[in-house]
Amino acid sequence: MTSAPATWPLRRVDGLPVVMGVVNVTPDSFSDGGQWFEPAAAIEHGRELVAQGADILDVGGESTRPGAQRPSVAEELRRVVPVVEALAAERAVVSVDTMRAEVAAAAVAVGATIVNDVSGGLADPEMAAVVAAAGVPFVAMHWRGHSADMQSRAVYDDVVAEVVAELAARADALVAAGVRADRIVLDPGFGFAKLTGHNWSLLRGLDQVLELDHPVLVGTSRKTFLGRLGVEPGGDPRPPLDRDVATAATSMHAARLGAWGVRVHHVPSTLDAMRVARAIESAATSASTSGTISATTSVTTSPDASSGASAAGSPGEGRPVTTATRTEGQQ
Repeated sequence: MTSAPATWPLRRVDGLPVVMGVVNVTPDSFSDGGQWFEPAAAIEHGRELVAQGADILDVGGESTRPGAQRPSVAEELRRVVPVVEALAAERAVVSVDTMRAEVAAAAVAVGATIVNDVSGGLADPEMAAVVAAAGVPFVAMHWRGHSADMQSRAVYDDVVAEVVAELAARADALVAAGVRADRIVLDPGFGFAKLTGHNWSLLRGLDQVLELDHPVLVGTSRKTFLGRLGVEPGGDPRPPLDRDVATAATSMHAARLGAWGVRVHHVPSTLDAMRVARAIESAATSASTSGTISATTSVTTSPDASSGASAAGSPGEGRPVTTATRTEGQQ
């Protein structure tokens, strides 16, 4: 039986939020247009993300952009399982991004140690039982329906209060279904059943989400609301690849508030932005004691601290290892 990574929740020893790098094994993702659809390309992309500083690789085989059609279970398994197995074999910490219990179970069986479900277990009634039996951490996102019609459900009187209440209720339901409370991570679901204004309000009120008694993952990466920045009303949003700087700014905001993790497509820009936020926050203390600010290296808790292997593969390869401590949608 697969269980959680050796140290949970995972923490970076530099104190920054954990960085979850996106590995889309889909032909129709809004963010990369199927660039990593073939298994070999997806595996190589995962290696690249680890080398850039990603702490977790989130492997998904279903696009959740608005209007996306779901692949069959067999097709999702074909896309996801070989990539998860290969990356896990190289000692990467791998999460599987799926709404299907069958896919989650298959991915865990070949090495995934986290399940990331954008529906929070609502899309498949068997998901909670699979996660509970495996003992793996479960990322439960705020969700109101499948991609085909989710934006029609973006109706709120108070988006922050309602998202917080619905996430709290979902966490309680998961615990009642047997999922360990200390294995639950919550995600406010930027871009899922949320219009542009809802996303900005939710970012402004992110501190209220962080008051929930669970780690919080923030996933704004390349979302359409970021692409609308600087664009005239009615104009087309900037393309996804032009949204990484804006994504990094939201990651910096999440880091300053104390989010557990951020889910991103472009790792270096987010890490740099979060390091800037950390350096600014530490400037007063550092200046008063030594007059200097030292850069912090990117050192992350290993998925198996006793192995001495880096997340990228062999000992000493990639980052040092220590025993110390989605249009919107997911894709």
